[in-house]
Amino acid sequence: MQGFIFDSIAGGGYLAILFLMVLENVIPPIPAEAIMGLGGMLVAKGRLDFWPLLAVGTIGSTLGNLPWFWLASRWDFKRLRPAIDRWGRWLTLEWYDIERGRRFLRRHGQWVVLAARCSPFFRTIISVPAGMARMNLWRFLAFTFIGSAAWNAVLIGGGHLLADAFGASQKVMTWALVVTAVVGVVFYLWRLATWKPRNAPAT
Repeated sequence: MQGFIFDSIAGGGYLAILFLMVLENVIPPIPAEAIMGLGGMLVAKGRLDFWPLLAVGTIGSTLGNLPWFWLASRWDFKRLRPAIDRWGRWLTLEWYDIERGRRFLRRHGQWVVLAARCSPFFRTIISVPAGMARMNLWRFLAFTFIGSAAWNAVLIGGGHLLADAFGASQKVMTWALVVTAVVGVVFYLWRLATWKPRNAPAT
């Protein structure tokens, strides 16, 4: 069964990685750590190559951040907050997070977008403050691409090292993938169950 799961995910190759990385940045709880970690394991097995994997993973990350940036740049401040207040629970995102990101962006400049892409906590959230600040689209795309490439390279390397440590055992790698994905889903469900937003819904 483990081999079947591994081969099913691996069978999609670069296109599957691209699709999942787009989705990971739009809809939780798909973790990039599982997707790119699996990619690194497949590199270790010789079924994928590092540079094409890094390219498609980074393109997917960049494309996946565009919807949040576009919505935030098109909607004004008053229209965006009710949407976050209403749907934030399912996105595990609240207006406090947006406000904090916007203040941080104003204080430290747009280079924050580049740095945030290398963070496991602010990679997607920072797209909304950047859009609200009407950041130049091409600069946003460049910063997102560069930062995502750096983070994805770390994840690929981690997956490769894990595969090397266990002799590229397909059984071990499949379990590692399953455990990572399950942890991501459990954490998402825990966030839903314990959700207590700091801000009252806008009226």
